[in-house]
Amino acid sequence: MSKDNNSGAHPGNGQSGRLPRKRFYRARAHSNPLSDSHFPIPLSPADVDYAHHFPHFFAPAEPDRGNGMALSPKVRFADVGCGFGGLLVGLSPLFPDTLMIGMELRDKVTEYVKDRILALRDSNPGKYENISVVRTNSMKYIPNYFEKGQLSKMFFLFPDPHFKEKNHRRRVISPQLLDEYAYVMEIGGVIYTITDVEELGDWMRSCLEEHPLFEAVSEEELETDPVVKLLSSATEEGQKVARNGGQTFKAVYRRVALHEE
Repeated sequence: MSKDNNSGAHPGNGQSGRLPRKRFYRARAHSNPLSDSHFPIPLSPADVDYAHHFPHFFAPAEPDRGNGMALSPKVRFADVGCGFGGLLVGLSPLFPDTLMIGMELRDKVTEYVKDRILALRDSNPGKYENISVVRTNSMKYIPNYFEKGQLSKMFFLFPDPHFKEKNHRRRVISPQLLDEYAYVMEIGGVIYTITDVEELGDWMRSCLEEHPLFEAVSEEELETDPVVKLLSSATEEGQKVARNGGQTFKAVYRRVALHEE
């Protein structure tokens, strides 16, 4: 398969440098992650053209003195179901040298995030070069994008609760999917989840608590983690919950090793 081109911001609405307006990107609130979608899928992480996502970080490359080959930076943060990209925009200045990517299933929302990133780059030269977005189904294709142990942080903010019991298999946090997330996360990496639905919060915490490759991050550590405050404030959904005086339920867990790893 050729290199993945389902990426990179491009001019939207003919207004380069101006932030896009959401009304031009109408989309459903949620998509069925179990349905078939039509978009390019890389066969392996090596087939993803990350230079297209992050051109600022890929030219020129520094040679590896050991073997003469160029060293390629790797994505370290993944925002799964990134929505309109608020978390990415909030994280970018906090970790300016860390590459991070949003993964979104809805095509119009993905287009909005691409255009938003391009506009931010145009109006803030040298900034927001470390964030990008790709349209994909993260419940099916996470291993196609990331190598074993590549990610240091994964985010699952206000995911679709799929209230009906028959639809729980569509939830983005499950024992089976945590196996895949554990595969692409480094030892010591952190997975962040938050929701305003208490039952879903209990579900996600239970799945993580029962998984042998994750352990809860202590409250003391959470208090000093600059990322935590963004979980409820950076996204459109989180801001809506705050405006309505709603509660949020977060679960933050660290990837740990088994003895045989």
